[in-house]
Amino acid sequence: MSAIAFRLNGEMRSIATPAETRLSEILRDQYLQTATKVACGIGRCGACTVMMNGQAVNACLVMAWQIEGADIVSPEGLGAFETARIVKAALIEENAFQCGYCAPGFLMALTVLFLSNRQAGEPEILSALEGNLCRCTGYHSILRGALSAANRLRPGAASETGDPS
Repeated sequence: MSAIAFRLNGEMRSIATPAETRLSEILRDQYLQTATKVACGIGRCGACTVMMNGQAVNACLVMAWQIEGADIVSPEGLGAFETARIVKAALIEENAFQCGYCAPGFLMALTVLFLSNRQAGEPEILSALEGNLCRCTGYHSILRGALSAANRLRPGAASETGDPS
């Protein structure tokens, strides 16, 4: 077992765990961050997407030894980001999800995209969501929500809509 130190949702954490333990297991089993879903387990569905050092990653593919010193944000930590709150509101308004199992992964992927590129348009959105699967909605409502969020996040949009963010 190795002692691993990392930041989770803004708080320093330390855990003794085998180096090959998956980040998804650490988050769910040790820190009760259950919005990080485990579905495929092989990095193809995006249900376990988290932010690691500012990048969207599949937590099922990240091993404990890789998170030493990392800054991890799970879906539970997204409330600290105004961008995430705007994206979440837009997805809700478009009724983007039915069962919701995939929702945290989509929200994470979109938040990471918009944090790095507030001018992202449809091509960038589609690219950012390539690794996220939904078995319920057919993606139209998800894309509408993402485009709505993009419009709200563009420079100057806050003053036009009255949103103080």
